[in-house]
Amino acid sequence: MADNKKSRNKQARDEENRQRAWEVKQARERMDETEPRDDRNETDEPRYEGEEHSESPPTCHRRGCDEPAKFVVLERYQEETGHGAVESAARLCQRHTAEESPANLDGVYADYVFRVDPLTETNDTSTA
Repeated sequence: MADNKKSRNKQARDEENRQRAWEVKQARERMDETEPRDDRNETDEPRYEGEEHSESPPTCHRRGCDEPAKFVVLERYQEETGHGAVESAARLCQRHTAEESPANLDGVYADYVFRVDPLTETNDTSTA
């Protein structure tokens, strides 16, 4: 095959078609597989905001910090691909909340949000 633009384009198309065919073949082979088992238990961090009502008070989200969480830091920004908003929320202690700042300013759009809200369960009944 000659080394010109037309042949290079054909080679690229052929490679894309082979890749697409391989992906379809792999997807068909995996169709009968079951979803991975969820190894989470009741003591793990809740998946959704509605699940955060548990017996024990929430602790700081930062690794290695066992302080009680006092605030929720929320940031909503545009996904890098531009196909939707991403919302990131973390429950943090007072010290880590003071260190927090917007992290995704490159994804700012009309509905961008960076907000720090106090947790409603900040009543400390253990100080008797």
